[in-house]
Amino acid sequence: MVAKNGWKEVTDISVKSLALLFESDGIESIVYTDIGKDGMMGGINMRATRELAESVSVPIIASGGVTDIRDVMALLEVGAKINGGITGVITGRAIYEGTLDLAEAIALTRKNA
Repeated sequence: MVAKNGWKEVTDISVKSLALLFESDGIESIVYTDIGKDGMMGGINMRATRELAESVSVPIIASGGVTDIRDVMALLEVGAKINGGITGVITGRAIYEGTLDLAEAIALTRKNA
């Protein structure tokens, strides 16, 4: 379900429903953050990210839970199989904690672009 107001209020609107609504309005991409995973370094919610990417034709930028290069690799693998794809990832804590080498992640994504 979609959360708003700094993730403090969870609505009764599904992520997919909102994504389809905005897609019909001509958005260029969607940043999808799993707030239950964000900052936890427990891995991306691949199931939900994949399901969202499969339900729309615009690219998805994944966020929330990145731990290491394996998450980037998994996103690249899944995103390559989907129409709009998963075209980006947002990470923060994994870089600060040193579990994700940013240069390695950039090189991997460029290689697979």
